[in-house]
Amino acid sequence: MFTVDTYSLAVALSVITMICWGSWPNMQKLVSSRWRFELFYWDYVLGIVLVTLLFAFTIGTAGNQGWSFMQDIQQTSSENILSAVTGGVIFNAANILFVAAIAVAGMSVAFPVGAGFGLVLGVVTNYIAFPQGNKTFLFAGVLMVMVAILLSAVAYKRLSNTKNEISLKGILLSVVAGVLFGFFYRFIAAAMYPDFTDPQPGKAGPYTATVLFGVGVLLSNFLLNTLLMKKPVQGMPVGYADYFNGSRRDHLMGVLGGMIWGAGLVLSILSAGQAGFAISFGLGQGNAMIAAVWGVFVWREFKLAPPDTNRLLYAMFLFYIIGLILIVYAKI
Repeated sequence: MFTVDTYSLAVALSVITMICWGSWPNMQKLVSSRWRFELFYWDYVLGIVLVTLLFAFTIGTAGNQGWSFMQDIQQTSSENILSAVTGGVIFNAANILFVAAIAVAGMSVAFPVGAGFGLVLGVVTNYIAFPQGNKTFLFAGVLMVMVAILLSAVAYKRLSNTKNEISLKGILLSVVAGVLFGFFYRFIAAAMYPDFTDPQPGKAGPYTATVLFGVGVLLSNFLLNTLLMKKPVQGMPVGYADYFNGSRRDHLMGVLGGMIWGAGLVLSILSAGQAGFAISFGLGQGNAMIAAVWGVFVWREFKLAPPDTNRLLYAMFLFYIIGLILIVYAKI
C-alpha cells in the first residue's frame, strides 16, 4: 500500500485536505433550488463510501509495503472495527447538523464557527492520545484560530441585524456540530497503528480505517438523516419518494461533494503517519478559511453587511493563516 514517507509530503497532502474539506459544500450550492439538503445528503454519504473504497482497492492494495486492504481488514479486531465505525457515526451526527447550519447561516459562518470549535477540541484530544510535535507552537496555532473564530462571530453579528432569527439558529447548529467534530477523528486514530509502515496485528491500516469510517457514516444515516427528513431544521418534512424525483445533476453533485470530502479524509489520515494525528487534523481544519473565501468572495454572503465588516473578515483570514503556519512549524 502507499504511505507518506516525508513530513513535507504530509503537509502538502494536508493542504489538499484543507481545500477538499473547505470546497465540497459548493456542490450543494450547485443543485437546483428545490433540492433539499436532506436529500442531497444521501448522495453525499454514498460519495464518501465510494471514494474510500476506490482508494482502498487502488493505492491501498498496490505495492509491497504493509498489508493490502483485503489482508488488513480481515485481520482487524472487532474492537478496532467498532472504533472506526463509531468515528463515522459521530462524524455523521456532526455533519448533518453542520450541513443544516450551512443551509441556515451560510458557509462563511458555519465553517469558521463549526470547524473552529472542531479544530480546538480535535487537536487537544488527539495530542493527548499521541503527543507528537512541539506543543507550544501547536497550541499557539490553535489560539490564533480561536481568535479567528471570535472575529468571525463579530462579523456575523453585524450581518445578523438583517437576519436575526437565522443568526441564532445557525450559530447554535454550528457550535454543536463543532463539538462533535472535535471527537470523531480520535475514534479513527484509536483503531489504527501509528506507524503505517509497521503493521500491528488487530489494528487497522489507514485504508481499512477510512472504509470502516464510511460504513459507520452510511449505516447511521438511515437513522439520523431519516429523523432529519421527518423533523427538518428548515422547511417542510420530506420523504424517500422525493429523493427519487431528483435530477441526475442533483444526484451527481451530492456524490461529488461526498467524494471530495472523503478524498480529503483519506489524505488526512495518510498524512498522520508522518505529521501525527493532532497536526494532520489541525491542518485539515483550515477548511474554514477556504470555505470563507468561497462564501465571502464567490457567493457574496456578506454583501448586505456594513462596509467595515470586510476589515473583520480580512483579520479573520490573517489569524487563520498565522495559526496554520504555527501548526505546521510544530513538527519542523
